[in-house]
Parts: sequence; C-alpha cells; structure tokens
Amino acid sequence: MDETEFWELIDSTREATGSDPDDQADALVERLLGLDPESVLDFSRHFEARYNRAYRWDLWGAAWVLLDGVSDDAFDFFRCWLIGQGREVFEGALHSPDDLAGLLDDFDPAVDGDAEELGYAADEAYEQLTGSAAPDLGLPPPPREPEGSPLDFEDDAVLASYYPRLWDRFGQSDI
Repeated sequence: MDETEFWELIDSTREATGSDPDDQADALVERLLGLDPESVLDFSRHFEARYNRAYRWDLWGAAWVLLDGVSDDAFDFFRCWLIGQGREVFEGALHSPDDLAGLLDDFDPAVDGDAEELGYAADEAYEQLTGSAAPDLGLPPPPREPEGSPLDFEDDAVLASYYPRLWDRFGQSDI
C-alpha cells in the first residue's frame, strides 16, 4: 500500500460516515478486512508514521485551543482524529497549526478532536484476519517528547498570539 492508497482509505471512510470518528473507525476496519494482512500492516505503518510526525508542541497548542484543554491522552486521540480528517487537513495542520481555523468547516468539541478508535483500526483488522496480534512494524521508536518548543497552554494571551485565527474562531475566553 502506498501513501495515495492510505489517504484514499482515510478519505473514503470519513466521507461514508459523515466524519463521525467512531463510525469512521468501524468503516475502516471493514475496509481493511478486505485486504491481505501485509496491506493492513502497510496501512498501520503509514498511520503510525503520521501519528508520530504529529507529536509536536505547536499541534498540541492548536488542540488545546480547539478543545479548551488537552491532556496527554487527549492529545494522542486528537492526533488520530487529525489523520482521520484526510491529507489536506493533516498536512495543512503540520505546515501551520493555525491554518486549522480555515481547514475545518465545522468543529464540535463534543464529537470532533477525539478518534481513539481510529488508532486501533489496523490492529483490530489484522487480528481478525490472522487470529494474532500485529507484529512490530519496524518503525523507529516514537519520540519521547513532542517536537519543538513547549508553550504555556494556561496563558490565553500566549495561545491567542500563536494561534490568532484559531483563537478568533474557537478561543474559550476573553483576554
């Protein structure tokens, strides 16, 4: 599976489910079950590589603004959700997290920003196909710390200055 096929699976399952993260995860498992186990592992490698690439302080700050605070686990689930939004949104967010203000048509913090199950879809499909857990993917270990410089997420003025468009659209309090 190449990168284009990976993103086609992400896009088709998102579009088929109206962008509901849990439904997208279920649809993705169903689609992956139609592939051979090695293709499922390839999908998993693509997903994990992007998941690790998104482990950045600037994205964590954007998630903080969107969700009015984000724990370690919630940021993990946010990164899964970000991948689930497709290549344009994912790459745009990595290029400039503040661009999420224009890349997201709608954003409901009660539903969006959390796609934990999407991160398990390939593992679930592989196990159903083979009866065993997925082997090591042969990827470099995930980073221990987010890339970049940490921000003071508790300071609204800092967040507003780093993410002016996100803050204008999704900021939770007045400065």
